[in-house]
Amino acid sequence: MSPDTSMFRALRARNYRLWASGQIVSLIGTWMQRVAQDWLVLTLSDGNALAVGIVMALQFGPTLLLSVWGGVLADRYDKRRILIGTQIAMAACALAIAVLDLGGVVALWHVYLIALVMGCASAIDAPVRQSFTIEMVGPDLLSNAIGLNSMTFNLARIIGPAISGVLITVVGTGWVFAINVVSFACVIGALLAMDVGKLRPAAAAARERGQIRAGFRYVWARADLQVLLVTVFLVSTFGINFPISLAVLARNTFGHGADSYGLLTTMLAVGTLAGAVLAARRREPVGIGLFLGAAIGFGVCEVLAGLMPSFTLVAIALIPTGLLNLTFSTAAMNILQLSVSAQLRGRVMGIYMLCFLGGTPLGAPLLGWLADATSARAPLIVGGAVSLVAGAAGGLVLRRRGLGAAAVGEGLVAGDDLAPERHDADRDQLEVRPRERDADDGDRQRDAGDEVAEREPPAGQDEPEDVADQRRRAGVLALHDRAAERPQHVERDT
Repeated sequence: MSPDTSMFRALRARNYRLWASGQIVSLIGTWMQRVAQDWLVLTLSDGNALAVGIVMALQFGPTLLLSVWGGVLADRYDKRRILIGTQIAMAACALAIAVLDLGGVVALWHVYLIALVMGCASAIDAPVRQSFTIEMVGPDLLSNAIGLNSMTFNLARIIGPAISGVLITVVGTGWVFAINVVSFACVIGALLAMDVGKLRPAAAAARERGQIRAGFRYVWARADLQVLLVTVFLVSTFGINFPISLAVLARNTFGHGADSYGLLTTMLAVGTLAGAVLAARRREPVGIGLFLGAAIGFGVCEVLAGLMPSFTLVAIALIPTGLLNLTFSTAAMNILQLSVSAQLRGRVMGIYMLCFLGGTPLGAPLLGWLADATSARAPLIVGGAVSLVAGAAGGLVLRRRGLGAAAVGEGLVAGDDLAPERHDADRDQLEVRPRERDADDGDRQRDAGDEVAEREPPAGQDEPEDVADQRRRAGVLALHDRAAERPQHVERDT
């Protein structure tokens, strides 16, 4: 039987079908609430943009403190139950603001407080949600599932604000918040309806002191993860600055109104949606070479968008910019989820979310000041330049450490579940020394294969994740050896 090559192959898993169906409704509601919340704040503050910035800081600031703790919870406890709890908490926040708004008693401090509480719940939810995907679909369908998740997010990003804008005009912001409460019921219902027996949970990490430090030590012990996370931090902090850069560009450079800002945002979303479609269709393994290439390409396109002389050309340039932005982020998530230990996956995804969102309170004010002090084009040009340099520097660091992009990509996609010290030792085999390898490498591979073969599950039964991880570890050793046998290929791809 030929393998399923369809763009929606991850939907074969019933649990993921439930999740995706609930998510699309919930995310549309979330985007509707974001627009309504910003509009409500502007209304209550008499058009004060600083008030909107404060709400954003309150909503995303908790990521700095809580995302890694959310990863610890994901490694210790049932991810599905945690997600049910965080979704209920965020639904309660939406209900509170809806009641206050519809009752005509809402004040600005109410919005601040609710945004902070929702931000805390979201900071815990994000790493748990990211690390839950592989439990629903398994490693073979993970890349496709991440691509479908991105498609869902970007469809909601286009649909939600459009619906919200109409509803705010017709019935007001309060009913938009109320609709979002109902949308949460869809994803909560999907989580409750899942077949727990078909999930693939990793063995729970024991509760002990120093688990957060253990997550950071694991990341720091691997040069590939160091490069990936530093690049994510720099690109997301300075390059992914579109709420600031596009609004200022539309208003101050071209003298257009909010409708033009919305058009630029839509063009960017069209690009990200196209990138999500490509990610969902991709069948070949995602390596760090694609990740770094996407960072460089994104930087180039963002700089070009900032330099375009007309509004129309800026809008057109945002399409490939959005496509490469999405490719960059999905490649990072694929690499992280397939390359780290199952018992550390939650903490690593928490560190990823910290890098991805934690720089926003730093980058947003800095780029805003830069736009005021120099030019409205500066955030795009500087952000793109930083992204380009970050991607190129990451490739040079890996090359200096003897890790070619192709070789690293193979080891990552194979699902390496080695401890940091073991990982470094095995990675040394990637150096260009085909005739100097230890003679016992072949024996070690055969022993690993025999040990896993003895634990072959009966037909029709799912393979436990620890056994699957052992199979992938055995595959990693073979991949490493093949990489060592073709040094010229490794050198060329770096």
